Amino acid sequence: MKKKLVNPFICQGYEDPDYFCDRIEETKKLSSTLYNGRNVTLISPRRLGKTGLIWNSFHQIKAENKDALCIYIDIFPTKNQSELVRMLGSAVLNESLSRTRMFGRKALDMLASLRPVVGLDALTGMPSVSVSVEPSQSDITIRNIFGYLGKLQREVFIAIDEFQQINEYPETGTEALLRSYIQFAHNVHFIFSGSKKHLMFEMFTSPKRPFYQSTEMMNLAPLEEETYYQFANGFFVKNKGSLSHDIFHELYIMFDGYTWYIQTILNRFYEQYKNISTVSQLKETVLDVVKSKSPQYENLMSFLTINQSSLLRAIAVEGIVGQPLSKEFIGKHNLAGASSVKTALDVLTEKELLYRLPEGYMVYDRFMDQWLKRMF
Repeated sequence: MKKKLVNPFICQGYEDPDYFCDRIEETKKLSSTLYNGRNVTLISPRRLGKTGLIWNSFHQIKAENKDALCIYIDIFPTKNQSELVRMLGSAVLNESLSRTRMFGRKALDMLASLRPVVGLDALTGMPSVSVSVEPSQSDITIRNIFGYLGKLQREVFIAIDEFQQINEYPETGTEALLRSYIQFAHNVHFIFSGSKKHLMFEMFTSPKRPFYQSTEMMNLAPLEEETYYQFANGFFVKNKGSLSHDIFHELYIMFDGYTWYIQTILNRFYEQYKNISTVSQLKETVLDVVKSKSPQYENLMSFLTINQSSLLRAIAVEGIVGQPLSKEFIGKHNLAGASSVKTALDVLTEKELLYRLPEGYMVYDRFMDQWLKRMF
């Protein structure tokens, strides 16, 4: 039975297609590419919906092929190769254990070298497996994982999110190690997703890198506004209410179509109102969310230099800045010289406080953008 949610506007995780807006073509393309033996590199800024798209594609894959194994890991928290291998091994074993008892037992037997420890998930209460990987044994461990997957008489789909994190590992051969096994795992299909566009492009388009031209590139754009409106309003109508088309347009423009921020406000709308029809409802709701995040933003700003914080505020005021080193922009906001602005720009971009689009720089966190605007 499908679960009916108290609030249909999901801000984290994935439920099922009923609560997932559109992405029909993207889901079809991603699933078809994988089914036909081509790995995918999926690139988009954070909060635009790439993780939801991955899970929606997995849902479709499992609906068509109940024997398929679909595995998702987010390696952003990992700091080295052994942590990556441990996360992948745990995910493979947990997905195997979620199937039949016989299948799970077979997986435990075949991957005994990973020293699996079976326990209970603290949040769900369901059986969960963790594995231990010695740094010196990570090469052997990953060989065992791919050896197990390669022997399965079923298709395996693995998504590795924030794949560019590998660039931060102290080991220099992680990409080459993964590539050496992936290219021979004919029943294992990969999605490499990431939010740092320049790093992801370097990893998959540079002739010097192991993954050069080994995947099909896929970029994610914001949801089409009218389609998103019809999806959102449908839930209000089912609740005997309504969402004004004009108010949704203001919301969509305010957050540049970034799904997570819009979903967060829609979630609050649905909680507080039956009918959304005034600009004051929008402003009050956004202000309430931004205020709740003020301590976090104040703490973050305390770690920035004066030049960095001044530049961040100036870009927030402008919305998007194509020429941050120009005399006009620097003079208008009383910033330091061009060299100081360039240094601050590089640091803020590296810290992911700024994001560079083809048309210029913007504040990455759109709620922080609204918070900074209120400081002027």
